[in-house]
Amino acid sequence: MLNVPGENLPNVTHYYNDPHVYAFQKVLVVGANNSAVDAALETYRKGAKVTMVIRDEQVGERVKYWVRPDIINRIKEGSIKIYYNSTISSIRENEVDLITADGLITIENDWVIAMTGYQPDLSFLQKIGIKLSEDEIKKPEYNENTHETNVKGVFLAGVICGGMNTHSLFIENSRDHANKIIDHIVKR
Repeated sequence: MLNVPGENLPNVTHYYNDPHVYAFQKVLVVGANNSAVDAALETYRKGAKVTMVIRDEQVGERVKYWVRPDIINRIKEGSIKIYYNSTISSIRENEVDLITADGLITIENDWVIAMTGYQPDLSFLQKIGIKLSEDEIKKPEYNENTHETNVKGVFLAGVICGGMNTHSLFIENSRDHANKIIDHIVKR
């Protein structure tokens, strides 16, 4: 959570799924890693006027290597505006106050998409008996070749396979998970 006034308004979301919703509107994307960059690029490509605000001095180093140049180029050409070393201080229906290196500024805004750190809810996996590693990563136990967990007949695919290490797997590098699962089931 951002923990700022206005975060509970209906034009603020911590979940992003459909860029079409934001077409031809002013969108502020909060964050500098994969989810934020994806939201910024996708909404921009659907016609949104996109501004990003990030706490650091650059786009995240962990952004997918094939996407990072795209966002940096959109920023350099001015298609996506960015405020580095900045944070949100408050949100209103049509405005957002930012604390920037140049001081407090107010920008017009229709939507805030806060991509400030996805953390999977692993409680369901634990509830059905899937073992998690005992370190802070909490990686689920599964066979790398079949993706079957320690619970027979239960398979995992996608980002959840990384546990709390959410920046290691994406749609683009986990496409083979489904094939491994289907191949294993068919061979049974």
